[in-house]
Formats: sequence, C-alpha cells, structure tokens
Amino acid sequence: MRAVILITLMFFSGVAVAFAQKIIKGSVKDYTGKAIESVNVNLKDNEGNIISFTRTNKNGAFNLVVKNEQIIGYRIEASSIGYKKQSIAIKDINRNQDLVLQASETNLETVIVKNRPLLTTKGDTLNYKTSDFVDKQDRTIGDVLKKMPGIEVAENGKISYNGKSISNLYIDGDNLLDDKYNIGTKSIPQGAVDKVQVIQNDQPIKMMRKNNMSDDVALNLVLKDEAKLRVMGDATIGAGAPNRFDENLTAMLFNKKLKFINNIKGNNIGIDPGIDLTSHNFSDYQKRLDNTKPNGLLSTGVAGVPSLPQSRYLFNKAGVVNLNSLYKFNQDLQLRANISYLYDDHRQQYNKFSETYLGNQIFSYTEFQNNKTNPQKLRAQFNLNKNAENDYFNNNFSLDYLPFKTTSAFSINNVAAKQDLWQKTFDISNELNYRKKLKSENIINLYSYLNKTSQPETLNISPGLNADILNNGNSYLGLNQYVKLPTWYTNNYVSFAFVKGGFAQTFKVGFNLQQQNLDSELYRIQKDQTSELVSQNTVNDLNWFKGRAYADATYEYTNDKLKAALTLPFSYNHINYNDPVNALNNSLTKLFLNPSLNIKYQTGIENYVSANYFYKNDLGGIDDVYRGTVLKNYRSLFANNAPISESETHSFRGEFNFRRAMQMFFFNTSAGYSNTKLNTISSYSLSNNIQQRMVLPLQNHVKNLFVTANASKYIFALKSTANASLNYSESRYTQLQNNELLPFNTQTMSYKAGIEAKLTKFMNWSYNAIYSVTNNKAEVANAITTNFQQLRQQTSLAIATVSNVYLNLSAEHLFTHQASQSNLNYLFADANVKYKILKFKTDLEFGVTNLANIKQFDAIYISANSLTTGTYLIPGRVAMLKATFSF
Repeated sequence: MRAVILITLMFFSGVAVAFAQKIIKGSVKDYTGKAIESVNVNLKDNEGNIISFTRTNKNGAFNLVVKNEQIIGYRIEASSIGYKKQSIAIKDINRNQDLVLQASETNLETVIVKNRPLLTTKGDTLNYKTSDFVDKQDRTIGDVLKKMPGIEVAENGKISYNGKSISNLYIDGDNLLDDKYNIGTKSIPQGAVDKVQVIQNDQPIKMMRKNNMSDDVALNLVLKDEAKLRVMGDATIGAGAPNRFDENLTAMLFNKKLKFINNIKGNNIGIDPGIDLTSHNFSDYQKRLDNTKPNGLLSTGVAGVPSLPQSRYLFNKAGVVNLNSLYKFNQDLQLRANISYLYDDHRQQYNKFSETYLGNQIFSYTEFQNNKTNPQKLRAQFNLNKNAENDYFNNNFSLDYLPFKTTSAFSINNVAAKQDLWQKTFDISNELNYRKKLKSENIINLYSYLNKTSQPETLNISPGLNADILNNGNSYLGLNQYVKLPTWYTNNYVSFAFVKGGFAQTFKVGFNLQQQNLDSELYRIQKDQTSELVSQNTVNDLNWFKGRAYADATYEYTNDKLKAALTLPFSYNHINYNDPVNALNNSLTKLFLNPSLNIKYQTGIENYVSANYFYKNDLGGIDDVYRGTVLKNYRSLFANNAPISESETHSFRGEFNFRRAMQMFFFNTSAGYSNTKLNTISSYSLSNNIQQRMVLPLQNHVKNLFVTANASKYIFALKSTANASLNYSESRYTQLQNNELLPFNTQTMSYKAGIEAKLTKFMNWSYNAIYSVTNNKAEVANAITTNFQQLRQQTSLAIATVSNVYLNLSAEHLFTHQASQSNLNYLFADANVKYKILKFKTDLEFGVTNLANIKQFDAIYISANSLTTGTYLIPGRVAMLKATFSF
C-alpha cells in the first residue's frame, strides 16, 4: 500500500503546481453603466503574452484564474464587436478590476468560405490546420497526423515527412520528449492542437541559424490558448475475456514555463507499452558518438517474430511509468527530466523447420521453443540547456539499467533441453556541448562525452548437447557460458568556425578512447555434478584499447538556392589487444582520410535536388578478434581467427524532393549505391545439430543499390488523402559455408498504396496494401533460386450511427506465396463500438479482436540458400470493455 501511495505522489508531483491559483475578479460595462455580456477578457504579461482568458457573464462579471505568482503590472484587456478595445494595469490583485468600453462601429471584411482544407507556408515552415483533417472519432493528434498529406506514421510510431524521418517533435517549440515522441502523439488530444507545423532545415541552435546548413525536418505542435492553461489527461479502465486488462492514466500540462506528460499504463492485450520509449533516431546518435560495442554476445536462438502487427501475436503482461517534464527558467534556459521504467513478461511458443542447401547436401533443423521473457528497462535522463543568440550550453546526463531474463524449454531434432539467459546491462553517460559566438561572428565549440557500460551475461543449458563436440562423446548434465564486457569510452574535441557572409569554415581537433575487457568461460557439468572448463579454447581474457586522434576541416557555402559542404576528416587510429590465455598480442595503426561532399540545390520555391558522396574507412571491434570459443546459443559456437576487420566504403546518394503545398501534393524519389570492401569473412561450418562460426581473413565485397519513390495527394473532391510508394533494393555479397565460397544476389521490390477517405459526413474508410517480391540466388552453376511474394492488406470502416454512437469495423489480409511451399492465407477481423457521454467527458467502448479466433500462424522466411518455416501460437479471440474519462 505504501508503494502505491508513493507512486501516486510521484506521478502527480508535476500536477500540484497547477492548483496553486488565485482568482482575479472584475466587470465590464458601457459608458451608461450597463453590463456587457460575452466580452473577451485577456490577462497579458509585460511581453504581451496571454496568461489567462475568459468571457463575461450576463451580468458583465468575469473571473480570471491565475497561478499564485507576482502579476502586479500585468494588464487586463477587454474587447468586443461594437466597442473599442480597452485595457488597464493591475495595481492590486485583491481589488475588482472594472473596465468601461466605449461604443464604436466595426467594418467587417468580406469572408469567402470554401469547404476545403488549406496549407500555409512561411519560409521553411509548412502549416497544417488540425481542424481541417479531424474526424469525429479522432482522439489524439496521432490519429490526425495519419490523414495529413505528405506525413506518414509507421506502425512503430515513427513519423516521416515527404519520405524523410523527422528529427524532433516539438510541443509549442519545446523539445519535451527528446526523440521518444510516441507518448506525445498517442496522448495529446487533437482538440488541443491548433496546427501542425513542418519545419524544414530545422536548426534548434539559435546561433547556427544565420548560416543554416541543416537538412533536418521537424514537427511542431502549436497548441490552442485554452490548452496551455490547465491540466489535461485521461484515465482508462478496461477488462475483458479471457482474463484481459488494459489500464492507463495520463496527465499533461503545457504552459509557458512548465510542460509535462506523465503516464502510467499496463495491459495484457498484446499492446507493448514499451513502444512509447522508442528513440526513433537512436542509430544516427550512435554513429555520431562512434562508440562501437556489441549489444550482447549471447542469445536464446529465438526464431524472431511473425510478420504480423505486434498486437496480433504478443502474449504479454506489461506496465510502464513514463515521466517527462520541462521547466523554463527564462526564454533561453531550461531543465528537462525524462524518467521511465518498463516491466514486461511475455511468452512465445513456436515450431520451426529450416533447411540450408549446399551443393548436393541439405542441412536441416527441426526446433521447438516455449519461451518466457522478462525484459526490464529503467532510464533516467536529465538535460540542462541554454540556447541564446551568442552562447549555447547543453549538458545531457543519462543512466540506463536493463535486466533481461529468458527461460526457454526447447527441443532440436527431437532432443529436449532447457536454457536460461540472464543479461544485466548498466550504462551511464554524460554529454556536454558548449558554443560561443564571438564579436567577429566566429564560433568556438567545446565537446566532451564520457560513457561507462557493463553487460554481464550468463547462459545455462541442460542437459548437455552436442557431446561429440563439447564432451568427447560422453553424455553430461549441462553447460554454463559466462561473459563480461565492461567498457569505458570518451570522445572530446574543440572546433572553431570562421563565418563570413554565406561562407563558413570549421576546423576541429579531438580524440576518443575506448577501453574494454572481454572475460568469458564455457563450463560443462558432468553427471557427478562437478563443473569444469570445456577446454582452454573456450576461455577469453581479452584486453582491448582503441585510440583515435582526429582533425577535420569543413567548408560550407549557402545562399538562397545552393547549399554545399565539403568535409575532409583525417584520423590517426591505434588499436592494441592482448589475451595471455590465448597467446594473443597484436596491434594496428592506421591513418585515414574520409572525405564527404553534400550538395543541395533549390530548383524552385518548393522543390530541390540533393546529392552526397562519402568515402569511409572503418575498423572492427572486440567481437571480431576474440579467439576463445563462445557458446552464443544452444546450437551456435562463435570464434575468430583473423586480424581486426577493416572496411572501405564508397557511397553515393541522390534525391529529388517536390511539393505543391496549395494543391497538397508531395513527391520524392531517391537512389543510392554503396560498395564496401572487407578484409575478413565469417566462415560457417554447418551440421544437422550445430553451426560454428569462425571469422577468417579473406577479402570480399558487399554491394548495395536502392531506388525509392513516394507520393502523397489530398483529393479535394473526395476529401481523401491518397499515397503510394515504390521501393527496389539489390544486394550482392559472399558467404563462406562448409569451405564453399558462395556469391549471392538478393533483389526486393515492394509496392505500397493507401487512402484515407471521407465517404460521407458520418462514414470514413481507410485502405492500405503492400505487395513485395524477393528473389535470392547463389551466383554459381545449378544454384537454387528462391522467390518469395507477400501481399498485406488492411482496411477499416468508421461509422457514426445514432447520436454519439460510433462503429468501427476493420480487417487485415495476409497472403504469402513461395514456390516450393503451399500458399499461406490469413484474414483477421475486428469490431468495435463506442458511445460518447459528452456531459461527463467519458467514452464507453466494447470491442472484439480476431473475430475468426485464429490461434496459429504459419510464416515463411527465406535467405540466399536457406528456407525456414515457422508455426507460432498467437492469441485467439479477445473481447474488451473499456471506459475512458477525459479531463
């Protein structure tokens, strides 16, 4: 009970400030002393910002609610059609604030109303009026974003504009959620958002905007005035059969100084609450840090997940606490805290059959797994940011703790066993960035990043498998694989930018250091309960040090039409690694020059072409060089016998971006090619019971080609948003399997089309389809060519029936064809009815998912020379009754 009280107090700590309030009373009359009804009354601060507003009642009286703060000197302004605007300054908050309006004539301009939504543009900003795209059943701003032409929302919540992923989602100009914006799009009521702004060439650092070289795209949610003055939120209570629950509590406030979104939710209906914690641009952030480290060396060999929306296959019992707060000390200085904790318990059961074809041999596995997984995520992030015209300071401290446990009962080729995997990752880091603009307009920049990570892992398997390889052919009780990999990393630099007109030259010098130690042992447990090393070849005590000193010069030019940037980074790289257990002591020193060129040309007010090229050398990490064998999972042994992996990449990319905002038409197309030369290759030795990987020295290439095109159009006559896309990719690479070198070619073509249509005033319809074709072929004589085709269709019909009653019907069809297998055909259907009690701001909702009660799903996976079929147990029919109260 104490824990419940404590959590409740923590959750509403941000809310309490909203209730320390005072009431300003007053009246509005005309010069004869007659009260005036429905006068707009605004309270404005010294900068003219609206702090509070209301209207007079039939007696001409008004009450303004304000927080308990110093407002002496603020002004009360009254305005109404037929009267001159009047304002008075507040001298005593405890006295009535009375205003007298003088009559006047008002000439109203002629207004032409057209029944069609409009987009407005101003510079690099495109404005969508939210009310133009809202339907009666839309609850959150995320529901509306999906209907806006040019904007795409993926199933995981990631937002793109005209084919480009957004870099940030701002709320009234503030970055409250730091790239984990799903909770914002799912929680903020659509009625609270006045307009959605698309900001092209987004540059959040004020001093960098004059010579803006950014190509980022961001979204800004501009809130209505009334949404800034009160706490909003909702509470959901849901129960269903069989044994289902869905609970949610959200509170949010977006005023001038304080913004927060606090949320507690939990369910067991297959909706992962952890998706709210997704950082959509995390991979780009990791590349910028250049802190390479393995995510985890051990696994349970899980066969992945079926190609279905997560809510259709996930057996879960999960809860999350997600707290996000931002406080602005002034216009330039703010403090942000993002704290979250996820607890999950999900299960998976599947059968799998896989075949790998090598010459005249076929290696096959028949597997079964019943998995219970318990992932947890605790994250605390604190950010202090000063963003002024002449100086910029940003310090970001974060802590992550990710305990992860999986228990699995499994069998492989009819041999039953059990495995347990524990992983406990602890990560703490601090990132500091300081910029100062000098009187000469030149800019100095200081940067420092420090990170410590520990990630111990343990894998237990019983009874012992593959006795011929791991125990001299004698049966035994089990295996214990232990791995520890602590990491220290730091990256520091200083840069100086010379700015003159449209030219900028930036010179940077810095260094980064990485220190790691891989400690691993593989033990076997004999029948007499004694534990012993499998062999000295299954031990690692590898010390790794990687240092890099670098300097680069960047030359940039920008004007109204052209942006160009040439970067010439030079680096000195030194790696030393040693392992006394495996008699390993090597080092490597390399000098690299990795130039890049980016050009963007504005072919019209709304159109541009861009092109970029980069040449990059990369060095591998500690997981490429360890010599002792590691049992990665129950059927995979990994080791290395090669020098440090080196890669050399040439990459080209071009893009054409076109829009006609007033016609609501958006189009983009892009193409790219990369060629990577490698000095090592992973060699796989396959048998019918186990696969062993060894990294060997062998030069090879990986070549990738892609072409994409996307279009989105609002059809005014049909009040509908239609979209279509085409994607083609091709990869050429080489695999080494059982000493056979196999070059492969994989080609994928996918087509996508969809529409969000308003059929009548009371009926909306949506439809989306994706058709993809994949071909795989080994480029050797008599090689097998595999062809995989899949069609996925989704449709929904929303109907407003009698007063405040809404009906939703939806269906999803999945068709899979593979030449050597039977076709797979699935049709899922759902139904939902909602009743809105407007007086109490409450929605009552009853829904049934998976009406056909499908409980088993078959899937096919193909790669270059292998075929895998899987059968997954999925939840059957679920019925839910929910009540949602909004405040």
